Amino acid sequence: MIIKIWGSRGAIPVSGKQYLVYGGDTTCLEIRTNSGDIIVVDAGTGIRRLGNQLAAGKSEQLHLLFTHAHWDHLMGFAFFRPLFSKRFKIRLYRCCFHDRFIADILSQLMAPPLFPVSYSEITARMDYPDAGPEAFDIGSVKVIPIVLSHPNGGSGYKFVENNRSFVFLTDNELGYVHPGGLRFSDYLDFCRQADLLVHDAEYTPGEYKTLRTWGHSSYADVLELAARAGVKKLGLFHLNRERSDDAMEVIVNDCRSRIAAQHLNLECVGVAADMVFEI
Repeated sequence: MIIKIWGSRGAIPVSGKQYLVYGGDTTCLEIRTNSGDIIVVDAGTGIRRLGNQLAAGKSEQLHLLFTHAHWDHLMGFAFFRPLFSKRFKIRLYRCCFHDRFIADILSQLMAPPLFPVSYSEITARMDYPDAGPEAFDIGSVKVIPIVLSHPNGGSGYKFVENNRSFVFLTDNELGYVHPGGLRFSDYLDFCRQADLLVHDAEYTPGEYKTLRTWGHSSYADVLELAARAGVKKLGLFHLNRERSDDAMEVIVNDCRSRIAAQHLNLECVGVAADMVFEI
């Protein structure tokens, strides 16, 4: 499978010369599978650019998953061009963290006075299959959900194809168990031997001391998770809105130094917009 990152920023989109390397768009991922399916994860502001590319191409069917309902993961939804094209069939999976996600959240996001175009004006052919809590298949990929440790809940995912796995755990706090969340050891088991783990790493260890319970992880905890789980490649995700390119490089270099000191067979990168992974 091929994974492209369209946005990796947390909380709110940012712009400026200090964000040129890692980008300013909020969460959106595109996964291309061996069976030719296109899976889109989250509708942060990065989904606008993805939608422009898809609208200009020949694809006709998309699968759309959400991790949770916080606004930085939804704010690009109404600007996703395929929604307003009769050419597209969009399978919008009902999130396992909210029974009325479509009716109570997405439709209200586009209701007056919040937005001038209503959800009912979407012209794409929409389908609403369930998304867990059990594993399900999208073409050649098995999708395995897991609950997140995050305020108001959420869902992470493991994507497995040809015995290769990609785990995506954004907005997941490893140092504190939120209501409905799981323990560090549970996420350790879930990530074990993953070929690629992309995990929330919004805070430095120093920042985390005063921001514990806010729903995000220290990069040191994420690195420990990846190391103990035997992950092959780690991507640091949900970049803090104030984190400049230079500051991210400091974090990545610190992680790489810790990896070298422990003689780990682990690659670590900061996840930037337009980055592509193939597993």
